[in-house]
Amino acid sequence: MRTRMLGKLAVSEIGAGCMSISANYGPPADKNQGIAVLRAAHEKGVTLFDTAEVYGPYRNEELVGEALAPIRDKVSIATKFGYDIEAGGHNSHPDHIKKVVEGSLKRLRTDRIDLYYQHRVDKKVPIEDVAGAVKELIQQGKVLHFGLSEASARTIRRAHAVQPVAAVQTEYSVMNRDPEKNGVLTTCEELGIGFVPWGPVGMGYLTGKIDARTTFDPNTDFRSGFDRFTPENLAANKPVVDLLVRVAKRKGTTPAQIALAWLLAQRPWIVPIPGTRRADHLEENLGAIHVELTPADLQEMEAELSKIEVHGGRMSAKYMVEVEE
Repeated sequence: MRTRMLGKLAVSEIGAGCMSISANYGPPADKNQGIAVLRAAHEKGVTLFDTAEVYGPYRNEELVGEALAPIRDKVSIATKFGYDIEAGGHNSHPDHIKKVVEGSLKRLRTDRIDLYYQHRVDKKVPIEDVAGAVKELIQQGKVLHFGLSEASARTIRRAHAVQPVAAVQTEYSVMNRDPEKNGVLTTCEELGIGFVPWGPVGMGYLTGKIDARTTFDPNTDFRSGFDRFTPENLAANKPVVDLLVRVAKRKGTTPAQIALAWLLAQRPWIVPIPGTRRADHLEENLGAIHVELTPADLQEMEAELSKIEVHGGRMSAKYMVEVEE
């Protein structure tokens, strides 16, 4: 596993998205299973582990804290603030940030958070105030690096002027390429900010193991309400998966590995964070670092992808209203 830089934070080239172990992709996994998968990820070279207070809520941070406690000094933990879990809605007021960081530190069993993201931009609080609050936490040693999630290029620049932003996290994959078009990747490149794609295998769709017959429990799986996961759009988007399957067969690998290798090939400061609760899927995801996509492969994929229309929005309206354009 090679190292990549998120600003000044050195991490493994593939990280671990921890959310799906505890929430949003079906019922929570057994705690011991989750701990075993996270520790196995580290044994295989992963050093970046991504969670948030809202996952569960709280349960995922507790799981990550317990799993990584024995190896705390060998890993980087990323978590997120920005929701008022008790009252509902967003809350990135400086006083709230300084309050909730204490809960995250306790649940994560640590004295510092390596990368602290604003989970979603709070339209009621100037981003300069948010960055200033995190800057104070960095000065106190409770936080080491500042991140933003689903923020616009303009917001990233404003925040970076107050406190350098180490990483921006946004959904990005062969299926959702918005960061290429809205100026976010360009801004990150210009300012020396790392980029962390969540949903790098299309929330599971790009593995080739989901089709129009797949059902999602509306009580435990948020994909049940996402446009892209209706039976009609699952069927309509099959050409994307078919392309990955063709390239994977030629390379002797899997569609998920091609999707991750494609991301790694886009920029040297991109660190995808695929999530899983299963040891076999972990092995598959991390195997992407051994897949070499040549310039010819990438040109071929680009030509094919340019002909494919992706059907359905990436999330439901409820979630998309939180995303800055």
